[in-house]
Amino acid sequence: KPSFCCWHNGVAAFRAFLKTEFSEENLEFWLACEEFKKTRSTTKLASKAHRIFEEFIDVQAPREVNIDFQTREVTRNNVQEPSLSCFDQAQGKVHSLMEKDSYPRFLRSKIYTDLLTQTQRRLS
Repeated sequence: KPSFCCWHNGVAAFRAFLKTEFSEENLEFWLACEEFKKTRSTTKLASKAHRIFEEFIDVQAPREVNIDFQTREVTRNNVQEPSLSCFDQAQGKVHSLMEKDSYPRFLRSKIYTDLLTQTQRRLS
């Protein structure tokens, strides 16, 4: 089982790769959603939901993710009465996009092969 350090290094390497493709907002959004789901304070839920929406989902958001109009509108409605699952549809679309598009290219990238080499050296 990989350690947290390996996972953390893997996320850092994937983030570095996405920056080269100008699409790191996808990973940042996905990670923000994962953090959001840990929110236990109902008073913080609304402000966090609005912050994520304004940063990643809204049209012309500073780090707008590439999702379809319908998903954007569903998410907009969900944020009006936020719950821990209000970003699930958008997060799923972004995850699918990364899984089918960015991640396979990452696995063929020099960033990934360098990480693999470093990890193998550490383990041997």
